[in-house]
Amino acid sequence: MHVLANPGKFLRIFGPLLPWLSLIALALIAVGLYAGLFLAPPDYQQGETVRIMYVHVPAAWMALFVYATVAAASAAGLIWHHSLAFVIAQAAVPIGATFTFLALVTGSFWGKPMWGAWWVWDGRLTSVLLLFFLYLGLMALPEAFDKRERGQRMTAILSVIGVVLLPIVKFSVDWWATLHQPASVLRFDGPTIHESQIWPLFVMAGGFAFYCFAVLLVRVKQQILETRLRRLQLASADA
Repeated sequence: MHVLANPGKFLRIFGPLLPWLSLIALALIAVGLYAGLFLAPPDYQQGETVRIMYVHVPAAWMALFVYATVAAASAAGLIWHHSLAFVIAQAAVPIGATFTFLALVTGSFWGKPMWGAWWVWDGRLTSVLLLFFLYLGLMALPEAFDKRERGQRMTAILSVIGVVLLPIVKFSVDWWATLHQPASVLRFDGPTIHESQIWPLFVMAGGFAFYCFAVLLVRVKQQILETRLRRLQLASADA
């Protein structure tokens, strides 16, 4: 793991994977969308409206997964003082914010015909909205400090503290009375929806995951190159 903490070695190892990650993401998302829109059957209660699920649910899963990645990378940076860990965490934050925003928007489109309202202040929706605001805060916080290293450290600390929000999002439908339906796929006693609806969900989730890895790799590479350029500019200015 310490070998991968070197930015140059990290890019040499993972850089060639970018085209493959992109192609796999494109293929899985295309298959998942087609299956969700045309192959999966309509729900016996929700009808065709249930097709929003094939974007909404994987986006919600990714919102939590990316934040867990941000918190893990931040913790690694704080413990082992690897600058690349801070770079990965910072690069992942906008990706997580995008998935969270997509989950909120598609959830509103799904909620309107089901609940008769675009938004309700129940436990799940409110906690996901707080997660979105937390992502925005992590995006803005590094710019509040003159020294880049101090901004990274404070952002990492907030990221680790904010991980307590993840179980609140996950179990909010179990802890409080809510209009949001409980988990129907990731359950200890097995999923409660038909397999014809499950496999497009997992295909879309896989597509979103590979898309996340591809964009993360691009953003990490960009930040590494920007750091190298900044160092060269400082060196030339001192010369």
